Amino acid sequence: MNNVKQLPASLKGYFLLASPYLADPRFHGGVVFLCDHNEGGALGVIINRPLDIHLGEILEQLDLDGGELDEPVYSGGPVQPERGFVFHGPSTSWLNTTAVSEDVMLTTSRDILGAIGLDEGPSRYLVALGYAGWSEGQLEAELASSDWLACPGSAELLFETEASHRYQAILKRLGIDLNQLSNAIGHA
Repeated sequence: MNNVKQLPASLKGYFLLASPYLADPRFHGGVVFLCDHNEGGALGVIINRPLDIHLGEILEQLDLDGGELDEPVYSGGPVQPERGFVFHGPSTSWLNTTAVSEDVMLTTSRDILGAIGLDEGPSRYLVALGYAGWSEGQLEAELASSDWLACPGSAELLFETEASHRYQAILKRLGIDLNQLSNAIGHA
């Protein structure tokens, strides 16, 4: 089970699953990939909520090639929904790229979108608009209150699992049956 005391100090590179007990409807059924987590707070991107727009539309709005791309764009969270995030493998680095984990990078600069539009970008990627943020100590308090389940991240689940199946796939990885959850998740 997900014991808060067994989690590392930083959950950077972890998936967070909104528990059924999380009161905030913006995150109900959500899977967040944590991009940063330290004593000052945390930043993550929701990775299982496709928007009604496709990547080609975004590229056209930015006057970039690739308008025909029918790839989904995800609602990454309620904060700065106009800000873009691109998760990809570690093959190439663009202007504003940082490692989230050993096998997942995050780029927030426009140059990666131009490369994707020209079919010169990463082979696997996920594009999201917006993010979720937590202030100092907020995520820790929410974990202690059983609002979230935490699971080490994986490029396989991020890039190869259908968005609509990510939540269940991570529950399975944690060995949790949603029908057997109690409101004591996260407590030993």
